[in-house]
Amino acid sequence: MMPINQQNKPNILLIVSDQHRYDCMGAYGNPDIRTPYLDALSEDGVTYKNSFCSSPFCTPSRYSLLTGLYPHQHLGWGNLSTIPSGIATFPKLLQLAGYRTKAVGKMHLTPTYLDVGFDDMILAEQNGDGRYEDDYHRYLMEQGLLDRLDLMDQVKEYREKAPPSYWDTFGTEASNLSEEHHSTTWIGNQALTAIENWGTHNEMLMVSFIKPHHPFDPPVPWSSMYNPAELHLLPGWTDQPLERDLRMHPGFFEHTRLTEEKLRRTMTHYYGAISHIDHMTGQFVEALKRKGIYDNTLVIYTSDHGEYMGYHHMLLKSNYMYEPLAKVPLLVKYPGGVNAGECSDQLINNIDISTTILAAAGVNKDKSMVGINLMSSEEQGREFIIGEDSRGRQYMVRSERYKLILTRDHSKCVFFDLQNDPLELNNLIDDPDYEEHITRCRHALQQTLLFDAPSPSYLDRNAPIITGNRVPNDSTVRKRVSEWIAGNWNTEDGFVDKNRELR
Repeated sequence: MMPINQQNKPNILLIVSDQHRYDCMGAYGNPDIRTPYLDALSEDGVTYKNSFCSSPFCTPSRYSLLTGLYPHQHLGWGNLSTIPSGIATFPKLLQLAGYRTKAVGKMHLTPTYLDVGFDDMILAEQNGDGRYEDDYHRYLMEQGLLDRLDLMDQVKEYREKAPPSYWDTFGTEASNLSEEHHSTTWIGNQALTAIENWGTHNEMLMVSFIKPHHPFDPPVPWSSMYNPAELHLLPGWTDQPLERDLRMHPGFFEHTRLTEEKLRRTMTHYYGAISHIDHMTGQFVEALKRKGIYDNTLVIYTSDHGEYMGYHHMLLKSNYMYEPLAKVPLLVKYPGGVNAGECSDQLINNIDISTTILAAAGVNKDKSMVGINLMSSEEQGREFIIGEDSRGRQYMVRSERYKLILTRDHSKCVFFDLQNDPLELNNLIDDPDYEEHITRCRHALQQTLLFDAPSPSYLDRNAPIITGNRVPNDSTVRKRVSEWIAGNWNTEDGFVDKNRELR
């Protein structure tokens, strides 16, 4: 790609959703879902057809996006983990270069307000300590509101009290919150305010939505936007789960209980959540255009990992790094309209995003960062994509045609010829005709890991956090929010609102 003009450094808007399956967007060929604003962003930028996450779980993937490192390098292996304070991140490097940096939404860090280089953080978290410390749930408490289904889905003590309807619907129903108070709207509005306040500084904003991550609970009217009978099932649906998949993991919701009827209903809410995010994305773009800065803003849309949504008769994640889980959408609108409307088949890992952002800003990446600059025609692309899960629970090695997934148990290892088997049904791990290709994939993994793995998972609850008026400075806020939630919980219907009637 052509280099951009560095005389006028661009503003940067990075939009990250959670658990967005790559083909659930019009720009990726989905005939049913309505994503007009993301599709328009695709027309203004480059659509990457082969973009992958470095880990199929939220926090490790997000740390990789921030650091340009694989999980075995940044040590943030799990959803409860920290990265060492000495590791460089693209927000820290932008800070040093004079950018104002801000994060809005779900970051999934430990501690909640971990200093990874943002001047300001307005957070809306989903589980862990973050739910009891973040700005969004303190806001809900002040309004006398509770995100009932999300709480049941994400917090074990409330999930154990969940009514049968929660399990029967696979966590799919309209939110008890109105659109105004739903996390997607709240995050979007906070981000919109931040964009409206952009001035003469070089600005970087990371907007991170909680959704469409389960539970699948968009608010009205997004929950009723789609008719289940009119939807096409996504590629990969099978009448029954595969035996090897059940051996790997039976499912957060039992995969054997999933039916086509229940899947279609889940798809309507999943699509509704994505369309809601699309709507907010459209408002960001409109704000940039009103301010006259859209052309000189680097806009990126991606997700931390995918979602099965019926693939091999499964929902959610926690199984093999199949295509719908490992592959994520990636739209990049470069400043100056560079390469607008192009589609790229280049193999991309989310460790490349930090390098690309820094290059657009004219900032040198840290020498530890291993990602490539997507704007550069001089940097050599990669032959293999590497994905890592839970300190070696499984590793994925994917080339343009082949995919190897290694586990500690050889009987669970799989190898696919994606050209002849795009739905990953036929395991060729013991087929002698593919021995050479399997060996090449193994060698690529060894070259990536070198002497780094297995590395420990790092956790430091006392790591440095940012400062600010909204940042809790002790445990009293967490205790107060936790007690308020517990005091407003009713085991029969999940929630009783003492102050108002909720929709």
